[in-house]
Amino acid sequence: MSVNLRFQVVEEAFKKRALEVATPKERPSEYFGKYVFNRHKMYKYLPADVYAKLIDVIDNGTRLDRSIADAVAAGMKQWAMEMGVTHYTHWFQPLTEGTAEKHDAFVEHDGKGGMVENFSGKLLVQQEPDASSFPNGGIRNTFEARGYSAWDPTSPVFIIDDTLCIPTIFISYTGEALDYKAPLLRALHAVGKAATEVCKYFYTDVTKVKCNLGWEQEYFLVDEGLYSARPDLMLTGRTLMGHESAKNQQMDDHYFGTIPDRVQAFMKDLEIQALELSIPCKTRHNEVAPNQFELAPIYEECNLAVDHNMLLMSLMKKIARKHGFRVLLHEKPFDGINGSGKHNNWSLCADNGKLLHAPGKTPEENLRFVTFIVETLMAVYRHNGLLKASIMSATNSHRLGGNEAPPAIISSFLGKQLNELLDHIENSHKDELFNLKAKQGMELDIPQIPQLIIDNTDRNRTSPFAFTGNRFEFRAIGSEANCASAMIALNSAMAEALTSFKERVDRLMENGESKISAILDILREDIKTCKPIRFDGNGYSEEWIEEAHRRGLDTESSCPVVFERYLDEASIRMFESVKVMNRKELEARNEVKWETYVKTVQIEARVIGDLSMNHIIPVATHYQSKLIRNVQSMKNIFPADKAIRLSQRNMKLIEEIAESTETIETLVDELIESRRVANRIESIHERAIAYHNTVEPKIQAIRDRIDSLEMIVEDGLWTLPKYRELLFIR
Repeated sequence: MSVNLRFQVVEEAFKKRALEVATPKERPSEYFGKYVFNRHKMYKYLPADVYAKLIDVIDNGTRLDRSIADAVAAGMKQWAMEMGVTHYTHWFQPLTEGTAEKHDAFVEHDGKGGMVENFSGKLLVQQEPDASSFPNGGIRNTFEARGYSAWDPTSPVFIIDDTLCIPTIFISYTGEALDYKAPLLRALHAVGKAATEVCKYFYTDVTKVKCNLGWEQEYFLVDEGLYSARPDLMLTGRTLMGHESAKNQQMDDHYFGTIPDRVQAFMKDLEIQALELSIPCKTRHNEVAPNQFELAPIYEECNLAVDHNMLLMSLMKKIARKHGFRVLLHEKPFDGINGSGKHNNWSLCADNGKLLHAPGKTPEENLRFVTFIVETLMAVYRHNGLLKASIMSATNSHRLGGNEAPPAIISSFLGKQLNELLDHIENSHKDELFNLKAKQGMELDIPQIPQLIIDNTDRNRTSPFAFTGNRFEFRAIGSEANCASAMIALNSAMAEALTSFKERVDRLMENGESKISAILDILREDIKTCKPIRFDGNGYSEEWIEEAHRRGLDTESSCPVVFERYLDEASIRMFESVKVMNRKELEARNEVKWETYVKTVQIEARVIGDLSMNHIIPVATHYQSKLIRNVQSMKNIFPADKAIRLSQRNMKLIEEIAESTETIETLVDELIESRRVANRIESIHERAIAYHNTVEPKIQAIRDRIDSLEMIVEDGLWTLPKYRELLFIR
């Protein structure tokens, strides 16, 4: 593709910019939740007694009485049909990192040769997708198809186009979870129950604790025309080749810069549709890398936040195409610049309004604060390898550990004040309570600028699990991941830690110790135990890897090996003790993880092999032929000695191209053979390890050679859009 043609592609993308975005005349608060069956609509469309029972299910976790299902379904159908809806679907989250849905119409035979709109409680509460056709890790055979989706009333029903979408869990015929939502709901129940019991040491009025989540979605945008000219982007979500642009992010001029007009139009359209679906979009900005952006909502209850993130990612893809873009959610779509993450801001909140990870105003409240901080550290310390496994994937492994994202070692940053407080408690033998310093003011030598309020801790962007004042920020989650994976592991580990804490405190109190004394004794014990997880330094340094290993933290970086942490006896015991997942479910999920890893690398290997042989080598040899003809022409025009001198550069290029294409052909043959050998390995676990150790390195070796060729071959002959075109929106 010539340079001019490539720019024509960009211009075509401009022309495909979709319909102009019409900003609603209403304020966002007036159209927020327009397409959601929220409490306001429940109150309007449901009988009073049915509404009260459904709210009790949502707020208090009581079991859904199927006797009210028909009334709820009737109210939903009435509202949906008034909104122009003709179909309904059970919307669930299988182990594919995406969502799934099967649409059915609101129609049945009326017995008189006609049709009638129908939607019963039975159809609302339960459906039967094919459980053998989704990833299940061997739980279901291909000839055993039955599985069930079941309505989750705690996540509101919503409308997309002409379809009523009902959030559901997805389980097998034999009861095992085949999705992310079912174990997430169990984990949230477990941590809520355990946290409530510990809260009662400090507050007599607490009856419930919920988990809050605030995610920060990073993503790239590229012009659709350029995207379509890159088979690797289309098939794998990332560029498997491409020399870095002379200018990328080194000037730091994109971060928080002015949002390009085309991107602003996309963001506005996205936010309007997201708000109509009750996704509380709050923040938007340019990220560090060119063409990289971020969207973040107001914090929500964890289950709802996960559903909203999955829905948003789907919306982003659809709306981007209207604006001539493609959204890239791959964690590392471009080499040499920052990848994309999805920071998960996590906290616990009691129903009396107290944030359990926030300092209090009294010594007793500060003891509560320290208790939940220390037990969080215990959960992260005991299961640091598992938490890493919960965020690891074939795609996210390209991002972790670089000087742009948290390292592939889980540690926690607390800041100076909190570290000093924990050290003081550890070394003190008195049953004394304590106060925490309030935020300090900072006066600047600029009269017009008001006093700044300075937080008690700085932030550490290299920490995978950082305390940020009233919550922890789990920074290692990948941009295309389902947040539920990390939240299942974290909340389950936290439930175990809090349960253990309460059992030990109660034991001391039964032996005559006062409540304060017992709590402080157990806190001292746990502060000492979890000390290795606390690290406030540079997580990118080589020294930290050695130090983490000495501390006993998991430093493994091989993706398939990291997955093994799910099957550690400590992990299985923890998940089973809090009733989130059993051994069979964990083994099945790991089968899916290893299989997904193999398929991801396998697809990349096939794509780079195809591009090498059918794009790169033909282009390179074509340019080589032009150079050879030029050398031959030189000999016909100039005397021999001058022709040799003038042809030296071209001769060198001819030789470099010959060596590179020969090496690429050899590496592609080796890549194919490595795949053949790996594919003969029966164990999916061992096959995944073989793909990591023998196939993936070949992909990188081929890329290195192709990137070198890109700098040699004439620009007008290079068939693939280059980074300098992909990374700058015009």
